[in-house]
Amino acid sequence: MNTPAFSDSTHESVNLPDKPALEGLRDKWDAAWSEQNVYAFDVDTDREQVYSIDTPPPTASGSLHVGHVFSYTQTDIIARYQRMTGKNVFYPLGWDDNGLPTERRVQNYYGVTCDPGRPYDPDFQPPEKAPKNSRDYVKVSRQNFIELCEKLSAEDEKVFEDLFRSTGLSVDWKYTYRTIDDDSRAVSQRAFLTDLKNGHAYSQDAPTMWDVTFGTAVAQAELEDREREGAYHKVKFFPEGADGLADTSAEPIIILTSRPELIPAVVALVAHPDDERYASLFGTKVVSPLFGVSVEIRAHELAKSDKGTGIAMVCTFGDLTDVTWWRELDLPTRAVINRGGRLNLEVPEWIASSPKSDAVANYEALAGKTTFSARKDIAQMLTDSGDLIGEIEPITHPVPFYEKGDKPLEVVTSRQWYIRNGGRSAELRDALIARGREIEWHPAYMRSRYENWVENLNGDWLVSRQRFFGVPIPLWYRLDADGQPDYDDPIVPESLPCDPIAEAPAGFTDDQRDVPGGFTADPDVLDTWATSSLTPQLLGGWSRDEEFFDKVFPFDLRPQGHDIIRTWLFSTVVRANSLNDAAPWKHAGLSGWILDPDRKKMSKSKGNVVVPSDILGEAKPGFGPDAVRYWAASAKLGADTAYDVTQMQIGRRLAMKLLNASKFALAQGVHAGLIGQLGAVTHDLDRALLAKLAEVVEQAGKHMAAYDYAHALRVTESFFWEFTDDYVELVKDRSYGSSGSDDQLSAHVTLATALDVLLRLFAPFTPFVTEEVWSWWRTGSVHRAPWPADEALSHPESSVDPELLAFVAAALTEIRRTKTEAKVSQKTEVASVTIQAPAAVVSAITAAEGDLRAAGRIKSLSTEEAGEEITIDSIDFVDQD
Repeated sequence: MNTPAFSDSTHESVNLPDKPALEGLRDKWDAAWSEQNVYAFDVDTDREQVYSIDTPPPTASGSLHVGHVFSYTQTDIIARYQRMTGKNVFYPLGWDDNGLPTERRVQNYYGVTCDPGRPYDPDFQPPEKAPKNSRDYVKVSRQNFIELCEKLSAEDEKVFEDLFRSTGLSVDWKYTYRTIDDDSRAVSQRAFLTDLKNGHAYSQDAPTMWDVTFGTAVAQAELEDREREGAYHKVKFFPEGADGLADTSAEPIIILTSRPELIPAVVALVAHPDDERYASLFGTKVVSPLFGVSVEIRAHELAKSDKGTGIAMVCTFGDLTDVTWWRELDLPTRAVINRGGRLNLEVPEWIASSPKSDAVANYEALAGKTTFSARKDIAQMLTDSGDLIGEIEPITHPVPFYEKGDKPLEVVTSRQWYIRNGGRSAELRDALIARGREIEWHPAYMRSRYENWVENLNGDWLVSRQRFFGVPIPLWYRLDADGQPDYDDPIVPESLPCDPIAEAPAGFTDDQRDVPGGFTADPDVLDTWATSSLTPQLLGGWSRDEEFFDKVFPFDLRPQGHDIIRTWLFSTVVRANSLNDAAPWKHAGLSGWILDPDRKKMSKSKGNVVVPSDILGEAKPGFGPDAVRYWAASAKLGADTAYDVTQMQIGRRLAMKLLNASKFALAQGVHAGLIGQLGAVTHDLDRALLAKLAEVVEQAGKHMAAYDYAHALRVTESFFWEFTDDYVELVKDRSYGSSGSDDQLSAHVTLATALDVLLRLFAPFTPFVTEEVWSWWRTGSVHRAPWPADEALSHPESSVDPELLAFVAAALTEIRRTKTEAKVSQKTEVASVTIQAPAAVVSAITAAEGDLRAAGRIKSLSTEEAGEEITIDSIDFVDQD
C-alpha cells in the first residue's frame, strides 16, 4: 500500500506552493482585491439587483477595540454571502468624525481648548507636548480648533481603514465618507431646513439637560444613570404667616431632599392627590427655610406617597420630574444654577424681595459656588438655623450623566432646537412604531426594545449643541432696534454648506453682525446624531442624485449594536419618516457586546479592551484575520459574547487545515475540469459524501438567508471535519489509483466537487485562506463565485444514504481504537477482523469495503449483523517479525 509523492500526479493547471502558510495572505489579497475591484459596486443596475448596507460609521476619535472587529465582521459575512447570491452589493463605510468625542480627543492630544473670541492664527502650531493639566491648555480660535479636529480625525481614519482592511471587510472604499466634510454638512443642513420648512423642527426656550464639562445641552437618548454617593436631608418648611414670614409656632412640613442647594430655586411642594396626610394643605402656602420665599403646596399624581415623607420639593430645575411638575402645574421659573454648574452670582429677585431679613445674606454665602460645594455649605446653614432635622443620611442613588461626560447633569433653561420624534405627539409616536414594524429585526425580539423606547419618550429630540466641531445650524436671525433676535422668522441660506458664524446672509454685510438692526448667527451646531441619522441619505445621494438614491433606498440592511437602538437606529427612522415617508431599511441586524472574561462589557473607560492588532497578526502571538473572523462568526446576532482566544485558536486550526487538505487533494491530479462530471462518480462512498454535502449546502443556504450565519458556519464546519478526518482518510488509497482508474476518477471528481463547494461555503467567513486556495486551481475570485446550490450535487443516476460515510468512518474509528488498546501502531496490518454492527452499518461497510480495508490496513474483513453498536468481535494482526 505504498503511496506516491504529492508532486508526481499534480495536474498541469494546478499551481501549488511548496509549503502552504497563513502568513502573508492578508496583505497579498487585500492588495489584489483593491487592484481587481473585486468588491466594487456597479452603478449601472436596477433596484432589484441591489443589496445595500447602511454600515455604521465608527467614531473617529481614538482607537478601535476588538468589539469593532467583532460586529463589523458579522456585517461583512452577510455582505459576502449576498454578493455570492448574485446581488450587486452596495457596501460603503464612513467615519463619524464630528461631535464631542473628537473635540475631547483633540483637546487632550494637542493640549488646546477653544476660545471662540480669539482671532484666527494662520501660523498656529500646537505645543510639541500637551500639558498634563488641562488648566494649562493653550487657548485657540474657533477656526484653529476646527482645523486641528479635521487634521487629527483624518489621521485616525487612515489607521481605522488599515485595520478594517486587515480584517478583510469587503467594503467598496470608493464610497468612503465623513460626517463633517462639505457633502455631509450640506446634506445635514438641507435635511434640517427641510424639517424646519415642514414643521418637524422648531426652537424654544425650555429646561434642558446640561453637561457642565462640555458646556452643552444633551438629548434624552444620551443620558445614562450612574450610581453615586449622596445624602438625604430632612428639612422643615413652616406655613406662611400673616406677615409673610414662617410661622414657626405651627407644625412644619418635612421634606426629604438629596439636593438642598436647590432650596433657593423651590417653586412648590407637591404630594399625591390621594395622600390623606396632605389633602387639607393643598392650596396653602409654606415658606422656604433660609430664604423666606412663599411657595404653594400642590397635588400631582407623580408624587410618591411611599417615598421619603410623601411630599417633595419642586425646584427649577433639579431633574426631569421637576420639569414635568413645572410644566403641568404651570409653576413659576426660579432658576439659580447656571451653565457652569454654579449658583448665579446675582441675588435672584424673589430672594431679594423676601421679607426674611437675612435671605440675601444667606444667598450671597452660596453665590458662585459649585453645586457640590453649595450642598455642603447649605447643609451647615440649615443645621445652624435649626431647619435640618436629625443626622444627614448617606445614600447611594442613580444620578443622570451625559454618556460621555464626567460630571452629573444639571437642568438649565436655554434656547435649543428640536426635531419632533413622538415625545409630545401620540400620532407621530404611533407612526414611528408602525415604521419599526415594517422592518424585519434580527433577532426578532430586538423590536420590543425599539418600541419600548418610543412609547416612553417624554420630549422631542434636542438636536442643537453648544460646541464647535460639528455641522453648523444654517440660520441667522434679524436683530431689532434693541438688538433682540427674531427667532420666529429665521434667515435661511441661499446655498449649502453654510457656516453662519463665518458668513453673512444675503442682503447683509459682516459689519452688521451682532448690532441692532443687523443680524446674528445661530451659534450652535447640530448634534452628531443629527448627521449620523442621515447615513442612508448621505450614502444614497438624497437631494443630489435621486436616480442613484432610488437604486439603494430603502437600504436592505442596517447592521449595528443593540446598545444604540434608542439613538442611531431610532433617529434614522425619525429622519426617513419625515424626509422620505418611508422606513430607512428592510432589515435591522443587531450585534451584541464583547464581554471580558468576567462577563463585563469591554470599554476604554474600564480599561478592559483588547487592541485588534494584538490578535490580527498572522504570526504568534496573533491568530490572523481568518481566525478572528471565525470567532466573530461563531456568535449569533444580538448575543453578547465573551472574548475567547480558544475560539480563535480553533479558527486558525481550521484555516491551516483548509490549506493542507486542499493541497493534498490537488496534489493528486484533482483539478477544476473534474467539477460537474457527476456521472463519473460511481463509488457509493463518494455518492454518500456528495449527498451529505447537498444537505449541508441546503441547510447553510437557508441559515444564511435568515441572517443566521453562525448556524451556517457550524453546519459547514461540521461537514468539513467529517470530510477531512473521515472521507479523505478512507479514499486516500483509492485516490492514488490502487483500485483502478474508474474508482480513482470517482474519488477525484468527488474531491474536486467537495473542495469547490467548501471553499465557497467558507468564503464569507475566512476570505483570505479561501481566496488563496482558490487561486491554486481556479481563475477569478472565490468571492465572485456563485453561492453553492444543492441541486448541482445530485447524482444523475442513483441516490445513496448520506449517512453511509458516517457508518464507515465509525467502523474505522473502532478498528483504530482496538489497535491503540492493543498497543500496536496504526500502521500495523490486520490479518483478519470481524465487525459486528447493525444492518445499516454492515450494508455501508460492504459498499465501501475496499476503502475501509485500505484505511485500516486490513487483509481480511468480515461482518455480522448484531446489536445496536459497532464492535470488534475478533481481530488478528500480521506478525511484525
